[in-house]
Amino acid sequence: MRKLALSDEILMTIEKPARYIGNEVNSVTKDPDQIDIRFCMCFPDVYEIGMSHLGIQILYDLFNRRQDTWCERVYSPWVDLDRIMREKEIPLFALESQDPVKDFDFLGITIQYEMCYTNILQILDLSKIPLIARDRTDEDPIVIGGGPCTYNPEPLADFFDLFYIGEGETVYDQLLDTYKEHRKNGGSRQDFLLRAAQIPGIYVPMFYETTYLEDGTVDKFRPVRPDVPEVIEKQMALNVNPLPYPMKPIVPFIKVTQDRVVLEIQRGCIRGCRFCQAGMLYRPTREKDLEVLKQYAYEMLKNTGHEEISLSSLSSSDYSQLEELVQFLIEEFKGQGINISLPSLRIDSFSLDVMSKVQDVRKSSLTFAPEAGSQRLRNVINKGLTEEDILNGARLAFIGGWNRVKLYFMLGLPTETEEDIRGIAHLSEKIAELYYETVPKENRSGKCQIVASTSFFVPKPFTPFQWARMCTKEEFLDKARTVNLEIKNQLNRKSIKYNWHEADVTVLEGIFARGDRRIGAAIQLAYERGALYDAWSEYFDNERWMKAFEDCGLDVDFYTVRERGEDEVFPWDFIRIGVTKRHLFKEWERAAQKIVTPNCREKCSGCGAAVYGGGVCFENQN
Repeated sequence: MRKLALSDEILMTIEKPARYIGNEVNSVTKDPDQIDIRFCMCFPDVYEIGMSHLGIQILYDLFNRRQDTWCERVYSPWVDLDRIMREKEIPLFALESQDPVKDFDFLGITIQYEMCYTNILQILDLSKIPLIARDRTDEDPIVIGGGPCTYNPEPLADFFDLFYIGEGETVYDQLLDTYKEHRKNGGSRQDFLLRAAQIPGIYVPMFYETTYLEDGTVDKFRPVRPDVPEVIEKQMALNVNPLPYPMKPIVPFIKVTQDRVVLEIQRGCIRGCRFCQAGMLYRPTREKDLEVLKQYAYEMLKNTGHEEISLSSLSSSDYSQLEELVQFLIEEFKGQGINISLPSLRIDSFSLDVMSKVQDVRKSSLTFAPEAGSQRLRNVINKGLTEEDILNGARLAFIGGWNRVKLYFMLGLPTETEEDIRGIAHLSEKIAELYYETVPKENRSGKCQIVASTSFFVPKPFTPFQWARMCTKEEFLDKARTVNLEIKNQLNRKSIKYNWHEADVTVLEGIFARGDRRIGAAIQLAYERGALYDAWSEYFDNERWMKAFEDCGLDVDFYTVRERGEDEVFPWDFIRIGVTKRHLFKEWERAAQKIVTPNCREKCSGCGAAVYGGGVCFENQN
């Protein structure tokens, strides 16, 4: 019988002990004596968040298909267990075997957002693995980073042995095969890292160095030895249909953030919003065949018992076989009590017709993402959405019986004016007014409810806005106050609710997003002073972070409010994602001119992704 790493006494004193006991439906167990490689996959946040991440489910399934590999999972212990583990010196353990993470060959950490960086150090610390990669020995696991934040890995470079740049289904088998052969031959840790550095898409930070100019910007980034590549090429699958997909995803014992079957319908996006990192990183768009998705839906629902299936995509409305897929799901599963979730839809007549069929009678909120309050600014960011589109979508929704609408905007976008800011309140008012004009009193199901939410803009690597300045905390809050006051001046103000994001957290995210290797010292110092779960407002301490930057001699404004020049060398320039830096700068210039670039289906913009992908892009797949 499997022995738990935590005693009954400890489990009885902590919140949600089911986070730590493993043994969930569809989790994989193997005999450690019958396998060659032990891989621990980590999501550095609490269990409920990590269990909702599709990428880990895909890699977990991919690795466990190998006869020679056993992949297990670990998540960040919540603050109550964190304290107990430190007091009682209990090493962090994997869920499936309950064995210490330190005993594994690999620790793979997916890095989905910047505010989890101190949780990464928590994972290493509780696992008794040295925080700094150079301090590790042959007895320590190889620590791998993956996910969207690795497209600027430099702030975390000192903590990782290697980063995997690209989609996991491409070269992970080659990496594991290389490790297996290396261990068979008795090679050292350094030997393996050198061999790994020669695999496409693998970046080993210790083999590279950065030099800086007097003004603090990057002068050169280069290898310190001749046998590693100067440029790291993103790895991606040109055809997503034959890729392995988890037919038996793990079913948790407790409710998690995304408690449903997830059906990935395509990768990439045709839209080209200038603020959106994912839209650039995952180009070109690659669709999955309808028949493949039908099979996946059957198998996953059968193997999990879930009562909801969600379509996963950056822009579901752009999937060319969406209508056929949705009709199939409705006809096949609606009678079985299966709900269908359709995120990332553009609100048009087709989408509303579909949602009226798949949502219950009460109808949940509809979500629009205008991103900006004026048409001028929507053109700057290349949103590809007119006010007419938004109002027409709202009108159709109100006619269809919805009376609750969520609106998502950003504040602090490049070229933003006060008129653009006030436009958020004005657009919210127009939509509220439209409800009362469109729906007769006798047909209204309660008052109209408009919830306008603003996040604060963070320039991200590999976007046209990577050159942009970012606002200060005070500027962000002034903008939010302007919106709030303008909403209170609207005629239908009682129908409009306004929420805004935390400005100090946004500034920190901006530092991490475009930071260089010097940032790592401040991350470590803040962690050692108690920083943890920075994505959770109740644990975020901005003063602790500002003091850490100051004590490390780092100027916050250098990383945030400074606009970059065309020729500046970025810390992430050694990574090639397909979309060229020349194209991104051209889009930066077009933004200043308020010129809209057509989406990939309408006209190829020559971004470079199609060439990089062997000529594969959306317009010539079908």
